[in-house]
Amino acid sequence: MTTMQAMDKWHKTRQGHLVFGLVELVLAYGFASWAIDSGSIWQYALAIIFAVGGVQNLFRTLFRKK
Repeated sequence: MTTMQAMDKWHKTRQGHLVFGLVELVLAYGFASWAIDSGSIWQYALAIIFAVGGVQNLFRTLFRKK
């Protein structure tokens, strides 16, 4: 099993969704802060993308069937 396959398998677990969700929300916060300072549309877009991904992962953590 390759490293990417192992990471994909782990990401589909409850702990994986939680960790990825929190990391994505931290990245979203960082890009949003940076976008506010610079006014770059690309940074706003990345902040939105990471925020949506983070929220999706956290919902999967909360509502995942055991």
